[in-house]
Amino acid sequence: MTNYISSASLVVTTALVLLSFYSTSLLLCNAAAYPPHYRHPRFASHNYRDALSKSIIFFEGQRSGKLPSNQRITWRKDSGLSNGSAMHVDLVGGYHDAGNNVKFGLPMAFTTTMLSWSVIEFGGLMKGELQNAKDTIRWATDYLLKASAHPDTIYVGDASRDHACWERPEDMDTPRSVFKVDKNTPGNEVAAETAAAIAAVSAS
Repeated sequence: MTNYISSASLVVTTALVLLSFYSTSLLLCNAAAYPPHYRHPRFASHNYRDALSKSIIFFEGQRSGKLPSNQRITWRKDSGLSNGSAMHVDLVGGYHDAGNNVKFGLPMAFTTTMLSWSVIEFGGLMKGELQNAKDTIRWATDYLLKASAHPDTIYVGDASRDHACWERPEDMDTPRSVFKVDKNTPGNEVAAETAAAIAAVSAS
């Protein structure tokens, strides 16, 4: 829920998704340049389909909020259903960050931007994972739209309190403080990246 840059898992996983897309595209392009029986000695045998699938399903394990019936990681349950209530806004949803209960706005927005461009550029290669990728993007986008629903305002949270909570999201009982990024308490980075994310989603 905050705009601090201390994300690890979301950004790394986004990089893995992009690498899977790029590698698959590169392999297909190079395959066209050689006869079917030719095996280029520099190509290692990697299962990029499996890497893509695991990279996308990672995000389902980080989901916050009311989980859908098609949730594939079934040991995860609903969490953070009162997020935003301290400020009388709905901030339910989005992704937890790096195994914590915190939801970082800036890394989540960046991840959404990159995933959206991945679908724009490489969606045709994703085949059975395309809908899962779109669902991943939609989950983040719904949250970002909630966090920026009020004009000239983005809602963020308290990283210190969230980082002090060592419980699984389903059991967290620490206060879910909410703060505002606005003209009086600016946060240009999270505002700009949120705008970029929503723009990228609209084009994907």
